[in-house]
Amino acid sequence: MAKLVILTQGMTGRAHELNVDRTTVGRVEDNTFQIADASVSSHHCEVLLRGGEVLIRDLNSTNGTFINNAQITESVLKPGQTLRLGQIELKLEAEGSAPAAAAPAVPAAAAAPAAPAPARKAADATATMVMPRGVSLSELESGGRKPGLDTTSRVFSKKKNKGGFYFWIGAGIGILIIIALIIFALKMANSGGH
Repeated sequence: MAKLVILTQGMTGRAHELNVDRTTVGRVEDNTFQIADASVSSHHCEVLLRGGEVLIRDLNSTNGTFINNAQITESVLKPGQTLRLGQIELKLEAEGSAPAAAAPAVPAAAAAPAAPAPARKAADATATMVMPRGVSLSELESGGRKPGLDTTSRVFSKKKNKGGFYFWIGAGIGILIIIALIIFALKMANSGGH
């Protein structure tokens, strides 16, 4: 029986057996095979069993469906090929085929002629660019980032409060003027009474 096995770190080894004619794959719970990852669309693709073939059909996903890094709308997935949904990579394993880890990648590349290499680069240029989303699971497990603030970085500097400085200068000058007016008024009152 064929099955899809997740290769992406954090979900490695999670699999789904393809035992019905139509399997929906997506982020939400109503899919036959739920993959709870933000890069996977709510209803990303469907997997159709057609005789001995496994047909993958994209369901207008946001980040696209790729087989061996080539974006597809509908294509046959063969055992050992990589299926990518957003940032999640899966492999198709079938009865009688080698496990995903033992699939030979080097002989296939060595047998390919040199001319298709530029075409592959062109396909890679149109591929969806994956943006990192923060801390990876391996960083969390290994304690990759140190807790607390990074005090060696000078990205942020203390802002000087010029408004408060000018306020106190203005307030001081205002108080001096008021004192001078009071003294002047007192001198005028004393000189007028004598």
